[in-house]
Amino acid sequence: MESNGDSGGAPFVAVSWGVEDLPDLPDAVDLVVEVATMMSVFAAQQLERIDAMRCEALADAVVRGSRAAEIVERGIRLELATALRVTDHAAGELLARAEALVHRYPQMLASLGGARTTERHAAIFVDAMTGVEPEFADRIVPLAVELAESESVGPFRRFLRTLIDTVRSETLEQRHQEALEKRRVIVEPADDGMAWLSALLPAVEARAIQSRVTAMAKVIAEGDGETRTLDQVRADVLGDLLVEGEAGVHPAEARGIRASVMVTVPVLALLDDDSAGSGEPPTVEGVGPIPLSRARELCGAANGWTRILTHPETGAVLSVGRDQYRPPPGLRKIVKWRADRCMAPGCGTPASRCEIDHTVAWEHGGTTSLENLAPICKGHHIVKHHGGWTVRQIDGSGGALEWCSPSGRRYRVEPERRVPVFRAADAVASARAPF
Repeated sequence: MESNGDSGGAPFVAVSWGVEDLPDLPDAVDLVVEVATMMSVFAAQQLERIDAMRCEALADAVVRGSRAAEIVERGIRLELATALRVTDHAAGELLARAEALVHRYPQMLASLGGARTTERHAAIFVDAMTGVEPEFADRIVPLAVELAESESVGPFRRFLRTLIDTVRSETLEQRHQEALEKRRVIVEPADDGMAWLSALLPAVEARAIQSRVTAMAKVIAEGDGETRTLDQVRADVLGDLLVEGEAGVHPAEARGIRASVMVTVPVLALLDDDSAGSGEPPTVEGVGPIPLSRARELCGAANGWTRILTHPETGAVLSVGRDQYRPPPGLRKIVKWRADRCMAPGCGTPASRCEIDHTVAWEHGGTTSLENLAPICKGHHIVKHHGGWTVRQIDGSGGALEWCSPSGRRYRVEPERRVPVFRAADAVASARAPF
């Protein structure tokens, strides 16, 4: 160790390290994460101070009546917007978020302040909890905090919505009937002779519409001489169907396409109302929980709905080994149903729009089996094969993938559902069950 006693300032100390003594220096990702950690801590402190400012300003106004409090609230929002150089609307959102986290959801605020989650997670949480009945909040909040601390923003938003819907499922039937009264179609003008067409309708029908339009658009987009993008073709198909009905301009193979939606229903719920309230609610891929009456209607319907019962069914094809590369239809359905989404970290693309990927490539000896298949969207499929990442299925996990980045970091992605594995005793019991 050497000291340079330059009189112009503090002494400069040069330290000589042996190779074995070199500290683990942070890499580029560590430096980014370090800043993100500080941002979470500062975000929590900002929200606490915003609420303290609001409470202090309102302390005197409350005694003067509700009218005075309303005026003071407006003044607080205006001053906050001016001080932070944001819009009045953004300031209002900050005030509401601060009030919610400080007074109603301190567990989430503590998680943010401890840098165990991010400001975006906290904002999504507060927005999602709007309208949730107080009697359900105590059951939702602890689980939501766990999700926020373990999931990236995309999966967290999706899992949180499912969590809230599942906990509130006992009132879903009534709320759905009330929401049906609000269905409508809206046209909003846009620039350059364009307009947005929006429809508020039941989520199952919306999902089916998107599924059919996308499937038809893919067939048309693959035609010879077609130059339109998939989005453009999808918009044109929607217009053709709504304006002309069965549009003769579409190829025959596209005209025959119908909607395909994955509906998952606990089998006992179809048979017994008492059993229906004791387990998980029925769900639709990409939508979430649906009322039991709607699920029973869909499961009794004709073509277009893939019905998957959570009680074991015999005859499922789980592997064709090395006999063929392309998975048979039944296996493809199970792979997509199990994952529900793209199995890349943080991706929310529905499995129905993903490609079926061999985790261990076919050319490297991979099998066409459930334990070697996963849905991955086209963009992440390219990253997997050409972006320097490695992916493996975790043994015994029921379909979880581990992604290893070029920097050496590992990310685990869990499937939405598990495909049950049954012992011989289970098979005997199932055979005796009156289904």
